[in-house]
Amino acid sequence: MDDITLTPELQQFAVEAVATGRYRDLSEVVQAGVALLKQAEAEVSEFVASLEEARAEGERDGFLTAEEVHREMTAMLDALARAKA
Repeated sequence: MDDITLTPELQQFAVEAVATGRYRDLSEVVQAGVALLKQAEAEVSEFVASLEEARAEGERDGFLTAEEVHREMTAMLDALARAKA
């Protein structure tokens, strides 16, 4: 990775980040950007995995309709209100 090409806007941002002392040099700016990209991709992967897990659970245990969820939540809230009274 000897040569990195940035858009003019990104290049200006990187130059300003170095000039203000937030980073030592352009290499450090690029490393920070790649680290953030790596973190974002890991978070997306974790989110997708959680969605797949939820779908598998729903297929295994069954799905609730919006009306069923509403009824259950209303019953729970009513029970909490009665417990506080």
